[in-house]
Amino acid sequence: MPDDRHYPHVVTPRIVVTVANPQRRADPELAIRKNERYAEGVRRHGGEPFLLDASAPADVRERAFATMDGLLLSGGADIDPARYGEPILGSREIEPDRDELEAASWDAAERRDVPVLGICRGFQAINVFAGGSLLQDVPGHEGPGWGTGAAAMHPVRVEPESRLGALLPAAANVNTYHHQAVRPQDVAPSLIASAWAESPIGEVVEAVEGRDDRFVVGVQCHPERAESSPPEFERLWSAFVNACRESVAGKPTR
Repeated sequence: MPDDRHYPHVVTPRIVVTVANPQRRADPELAIRKNERYAEGVRRHGGEPFLLDASAPADVRERAFATMDGLLLSGGADIDPARYGEPILGSREIEPDRDELEAASWDAAERRDVPVLGICRGFQAINVFAGGSLLQDVPGHEGPGWGTGAAAMHPVRVEPESRLGALLPAAANVNTYHHQAVRPQDVAPSLIASAWAESPIGEVVEAVEGRDDRFVVGVQCHPERAESSPPEFERLWSAFVNACRESVAGKPTR
């Protein structure tokens, strides 16, 4: 990526990446490595990631939200079912403070009209924050945790006439690290499903995107784990960062 000081026409978008607080995980070092994978995905395509977790004080959050050109909601623990009007029926490792952080970041992204990419939990968060719901547990769907064995894989089919379909093949084999899911009936009214997979409980949604022109995409798989992702997913990273770069135009000077 060229240095902006020598090539002023090249914009490095600032992308807030909401992540798990490593100090609250059983293995903080592994959590840091997971978080860094998301940052690497942004950097590979010329973005400037700003990692933000629930321990960040209010002033840091406000500054991050006020200057972000895009938002990446990353993977992690389950969302509190109370956010979609249900009791706990299979959810685990709930982190209300992270839910609060990400709900605030979603609201800020909506106000600022910036692109949003959601990965795994982030995909589910987009759906919940937009008014949808989740299936709290899919027995037998979750593979080994990252770093503990080879990734579980399954096929997905992608809607060709969608934003995601313009980037990915109509069929792909993706990793699965999740035990919750979005069923077709769970999708928020403002979103559309753009990829699907079979599961022990029937067909589940593997990707959603916004109905308007703003880049809002969520994927259930983990494309930041390039070793178990089809190479075409680099197009998703590139499209997201480019959308963030384009969102800089017309915004006040920082």
